[in-house]
Amino acid sequence: MTQAKKHSLRKKIYTIIFEAETPVGKFFDIALLILILSSVTVVTLESVVELRKNYLSVFLTLEWIFTIIFTIEYFLRIYSSPKPFKYIFSFFGLVDLLSIIPTYLSLFILGSQYFLVIRVLRLLRVARIFKLTRFINEGQVLSKALRASMAKILVFLGVVLTIVVIVGSMMYIIEGAKSGFTSIPISIYWTIVTLTTVGYGDIAPQSALGQVLASFIMIMGYGIIAVPTGIVSVELAKTEREALATTKVCPNCHKEGHFNDANYCFNCGYSFSNFQ
Repeated sequence: MTQAKKHSLRKKIYTIIFEAETPVGKFFDIALLILILSSVTVVTLESVVELRKNYLSVFLTLEWIFTIIFTIEYFLRIYSSPKPFKYIFSFFGLVDLLSIIPTYLSLFILGSQYFLVIRVLRLLRVARIFKLTRFINEGQVLSKALRASMAKILVFLGVVLTIVVIVGSMMYIIEGAKSGFTSIPISIYWTIVTLTTVGYGDIAPQSALGQVLASFIMIMGYGIIAVPTGIVSVELAKTEREALATTKVCPNCHKEGHFNDANYCFNCGYSFSNFQ
């Protein structure tokens, strides 16, 4: 096979596997989705004792069939990618790898095949399959807003953590072991449960002062839960854009959501003309 034919083959495989803009690419992604759903269903059913006793050989056969198909697909992705290591260490590259490793590990480690449920993460490709470009774009906006909010949220969490430690220590001093607050870590656990409005009820203050402090924490909990939502909402308003993206993937960094007429990757600056 000549170099030109080899490059053309890689380009065709890349378009089919990585993008959903063509009929063949969309068909491939739909078939992949069906296989992923089927494999996750098999692993889930195998965990049922009665089914495992009666159909273990069937489950194992199907599991190996799915794994072999996904292994071939994984290596085709590596082969067709212009920058194989970029794909291997990308988010989906790692997910694709982790989705096939457990079956091979099950030959040496009993029970490791149940980690195959990680394949459900591959369903994130569903937006590409139906060409829901609007949702791809919204996902990118949300991701950008979360990154922009990270610093504020970390500061907020630091303040919450400080409050939790202080209140937990106070409850330990006020209530003591007789009420179940046997240590500061246990008291901090109670504070977190109360502050997040979960309220397991396994520990409860008995004294009047402890109940007053608990009431204060409960009321504060409602306000604290709302703060991260407000932070992210503000960033979403800043980063939202009107234009819709596509499933076009950058061959260099594997970021998707580029416009069809884009000449360069918005993430790494890679020139799409280099991969023709």
